[in-house]
Amino acid sequence: MPVALHNRVRSRGFSAPALRRTAQALLDELRCGDAELSILLVGDAAIRKLNRSYRGFDRATDVLSFPLEGERRGRSVPRFLGDVVISVPTARRQAKVYDAAPQRELERLLIHGILHLLGHDHHRRDERARMQREERRLAAAIGLPWPY
Repeated sequence: MPVALHNRVRSRGFSAPALRRTAQALLDELRCGDAELSILLVGDAAIRKLNRSYRGFDRATDVLSFPLEGERRGRSVPRFLGDVVISVPTARRQAKVYDAAPQRELERLLIHGILHLLGHDHHRRDERARMQREERRLAAAIGLPWPY
């Protein structure tokens, strides 16, 4: 299964299977359809712990990406891009601010996380505009209004 999704939160208003299908559509759009991706939906406490451990920031965040480019041993073994971890409670709060459906905010965060796995970095000034263009392109490919 190219896209594995693990939901660690009890929440309504979004569809984890639909998010998994969106992830596959994004990978196809990026010409990475044979790549493997793991998505983990968590609460604020879990993402805060990860953010503290791996980035040194003791606060919850919306999305974290953990790239892991494995060796490719021929076409039969897909490469593993890495993990995208999304905080569902943070996504819900942001969706309210943006007056968007929680599903749409999860999709936006998924786009952002996947681009980080592929090496994009909006923290670098010279890369920011390029990443934003790619976010808009991917959003259009899945019918996500950008901005909301």
